[in-house]
Amino acid sequence: MSKQILEQASKLNNFGHELDHFGITRDGEKVEKLRIFHSNGLEISMINYGGIITSLKTPDRSGKIEDIVLGFDTLSEYEEKSPYFGALIGRFGNRIAKGQFSLDGNSYHLANNNAPNHLHGGNRGFDKVCWNMKIGEQRDDAVSVILEYTSADGEEGYPGELKTKVTYTLTENSLKIEYHATTDAPTVLNLTHHSYFNLSGNPGQPVTDHMVQFPSDYYLPIDEHLIPLGKPEKVTDTPFDFRQPQKIKEGLLQDTEYSQLQRSAGYDHTFVIKGSGEARKFAGTVWHPETGRKLEVFTSEPGMQFYTGNFLEAGMKGKGNATYQKRSGFCLETQHFPDSPNQSQFPSTVLRPGEIFTSETIYQFGILAS
Repeated sequence: MSKQILEQASKLNNFGHELDHFGITRDGEKVEKLRIFHSNGLEISMINYGGIITSLKTPDRSGKIEDIVLGFDTLSEYEEKSPYFGALIGRFGNRIAKGQFSLDGNSYHLANNNAPNHLHGGNRGFDKVCWNMKIGEQRDDAVSVILEYTSADGEEGYPGELKTKVTYTLTENSLKIEYHATTDAPTVLNLTHHSYFNLSGNPGQPVTDHMVQFPSDYYLPIDEHLIPLGKPEKVTDTPFDFRQPQKIKEGLLQDTEYSQLQRSAGYDHTFVIKGSGEARKFAGTVWHPETGRKLEVFTSEPGMQFYTGNFLEAGMKGKGNATYQKRSGFCLETQHFPDSPNQSQFPSTVLRPGEIFTSETIYQFGILAS
């Protein structure tokens, strides 16, 4: 695979490239890291293990280029202790209550790896498998990387053989993620991406000083086990109202008086995207006032999980000897709603034979005006 990737990458026009060996998994599978970069400083590195984005570098308003995602330096760290840093998530992103659901009269039982619930595909979800990685479309203004994985019928308890293709496309100012999947038997599916962002470029600095603006009028309240209660509620007069820009810490200051924030130790909630459907919609913006870095999200998904790194282990060692703490990063996980297989009022996550699942999310990077 290495030779093939290098031969393909050598054809790139406006993008530089580099391929490195990243390690061998516990199961003896070879893992490689592909780095693609643009002359303006935007750069991405990814590995075929978990489809993980290990590094994403962007310039700030002064031109200083820094890594804005959390991660590790070694494969063993991703295997042993990663809280889904930069990974592709499946078969089902987010939680399924009590690790069980019914489909067409059949009951399915999944791992309760986030007791008492099932989380992010189970003990060995898509974040812990090796994907087939190859260079895709190449243009003067963009380059794509295709990752493919076939999940066997019954893997992690899910029905049906699922064939999944994920395409990362890097342009001069954005990362587009396209998802594509088919199945040979009825199943449930909820794919997402799980990068932890810190736009300051300094992971030792908490993200609480970042500014957030979401257009969402509704969010999903959760129970004590972080499962949606079932009915979206208005964000009006709650810490979930980001329709006007506010710092993350302004909402978190209300956690002692607002049970929703207490239950998740911060933000770990789904925001309902306005006008969601097949067409790509604007989901939100986060920016860092000091460096000027800005991140905008567009997606075809109906929801976006906003997570503020509430359960990051204090003192965790990351890339370059960085020390991570609670709230060292935030996640913007575009997806269908948590526990959808058990909540019929939510948009369906059922995929049937003959159907093609498609979804698209764009993370667009920019700089605030001085």
